[in-house]
Amino acid sequence: MSIRIPQRILVAPSGFKESLSAEAVAAAIAAGIRRVIPGIHVDEYPVPDGGEGTARVLAATTGGRLEPLTVTGPVGAPVDAHWARLGGAAAGTAVVEMAAAAGLSLVPRDQRDPGRTTTYGVGELIAAALDSGATRIIVGCGDSGTSDGGAGALQALGVRILDAEGADLPHGGAELSRATRLDFDGVHLRLSEVEIVLACNIHNVLCGERGVARVFGPQKGASPADVEELSAALDRWAALLTRDAPHGSSIDLRLGAGTGASGGLGAGLAAAFGARLAPRFEVLLDPSLARGDLTALMSEADLVITAEGAIDVQTPRGKVPAEIALRAQTLGVPVLGIAGTLGAGAPDVHDIGIGAIASILTSPMPLEQAVAEGEALLRDAAERSMRLILLGSALSARHTLPLAA
Repeated sequence: MSIRIPQRILVAPSGFKESLSAEAVAAAIAAGIRRVIPGIHVDEYPVPDGGEGTARVLAATTGGRLEPLTVTGPVGAPVDAHWARLGGAAAGTAVVEMAAAAGLSLVPRDQRDPGRTTTYGVGELIAAALDSGATRIIVGCGDSGTSDGGAGALQALGVRILDAEGADLPHGGAELSRATRLDFDGVHLRLSEVEIVLACNIHNVLCGERGVARVFGPQKGASPADVEELSAALDRWAALLTRDAPHGSSIDLRLGAGTGASGGLGAGLAAAFGARLAPRFEVLLDPSLARGDLTALMSEADLVITAEGAIDVQTPRGKVPAEIALRAQTLGVPVLGIAGTLGAGAPDVHDIGIGAIASILTSPMPLEQAVAEGEALLRDAAERSMRLILLGSALSARHTLPLAA
């Protein structure tokens, strides 16, 4: 009996939010594979998704470096953040990872209220990149702990958001219910000289039933009453940006693709400074930024393994496993998805090209334990998956049966 053993596997995961970087996830999966097939060729391709770790990954792949900076965090306290100065063919490009300054992981669990958190620190990172001479700024959108429509970032870059008395508004999306006028007289002078691109999930919109307040507000700590308050405030913010911002009338700020990126940061930067809202993988997997040619690596692989913290109903809506599966599907390469948890709607990913899915959890455990043991759980899950694949190969070699429809 001849069993076909995979000779080359591509591991292309996202990070596990508030737990493991994409690099750590890739390394753990590769280690689990090698427990079963020690001599196999494994290509590790951590996929930046705009969220946590994006700046670090792109700095590493282009020969650039991280620039540390202390900024205003999402709850107003200082946080140690960073932006990336890229090298190689991407020299002159800066990457601002919004999660580094306003990510959900920076919001203490007892202070999670998306109506009160701010993107002010994101604006401070953009200002630092401008001051450094960057000619292009990529803003990675993902893992945000904010829903202020980008108001804080605009304030950090010199935009005044005024109430009916002419006073500057405090931070937080809920405060936007009192906004009446925008003043652009003091904006950073270099904003007109640079290209700003937001690498975002274009499925996210600012307002309406699928708007950031209703879809992501509860995930960020909002109560039902908070959601209604924030939704109304962001409706007002969209109208104000449309009327007063230089580029506000050039895009549908309520329902336009990507306007809801990072709690509405997309809408704010697009309206105020003409930032381009682009599909994140179109930007982040561009050959000038990426770790090798993804298509070439896929075409050489017998199997692609992708991963993220949770595979669920949101996965097909622009998450890393969906992007990897769609690309692999065009090449006819099978895909396995590994996740921390399998949530509602997880089987939907079979329709986009993920042939099988597996969870790293084998028994109920507290979230804190799963996070602490994440690397070991990933290695074990990869090992179990490879053993199942080899078992399937053995069965295939023994009996050839048609698959059920």
